[in-house]
This record gives sequence, C-alpha cells and structure tokens, in this order.
Amino acid sequence: MVGLLVLVGVLAAATAVGLVLRSRAGRVRTTTRPAAPNGWDLAGTPAGDARFLLLQLSSPICTPCRQTAVLLSGVAAEDPGVRHVEIDVADRPDVARELSVMRTPTTIGFDRTGREVLRISGVPRRGELVTALER
Repeated sequence: MVGLLVLVGVLAAATAVGLVLRSRAGRVRTTTRPAAPNGWDLAGTPAGDARFLLLQLSSPICTPCRQTAVLLSGVAAEDPGVRHVEIDVADRPDVARELSVMRTPTTIGFDRTGREVLRISGVPRRGELVTALER
C-alpha cells in the first residue's frame, strides 16, 4: 500500500514539473547579461541597417528548430530592421557554450549594440515575439 502511494506521489510530482516546463516553452524572457558576448560578432554578421538580431541556435536532429526557423524568417521578412541568423550548435559548440544554451531551439535577441535583450527556449510564441520587438 505504501509503495502505491509513493508511486502516485512521484507521478503527480513529475506531471506537475512537466506542465510547468511546458507552459514556459516559447515564452519571451527579457534578459540583461552584463558580461554577455556581442551577438553580432558571434553571428559573424555586421549590424548594417538592422536594429535587432534574432540569433537562433539549432541542431540537425531538432524538429522544432525547423518551425522556429520558418517563424523567425517570417518575422524578419516583415520587418526590415530585424535580421535572423541560424547557427547549428553541432558545427559551432563554442557559441552555445558562450551563450549558456542548454537546449535547442533557443533564440536570443540582441539589440544594435550587440547586447542580449531577450531569450526564448523552444518554439517562440509569435505574438509575444512581435510585441517584444516593438518595444
């Protein structure tokens, strides 16, 4: 009987943790990392006329990464001030390490100066992303 209660408790706790993690996926989080590396330098692209960089870190076996790439490319196509760059972490693990990325897809937003201003783990929520870019 005690074993059954322990099993039910463990399953309930695992379900609660899973639901919390699921609800956080795709959420736009504003960040301020004072010692973060310059995003434009990591992407290997100059800012030019762009005011914002969406740096997507992906892996070859990641299915949600494809959805994220389509969404971010669409957002960048609609706003000429936004540039989207995708980096494969299998080819560039140094970038993932420098930015403390633990899962793919992760999208990090950098302003014109190269400072990190937002971070998204998972497939972004389009409405939240567009709202964050307008600020």
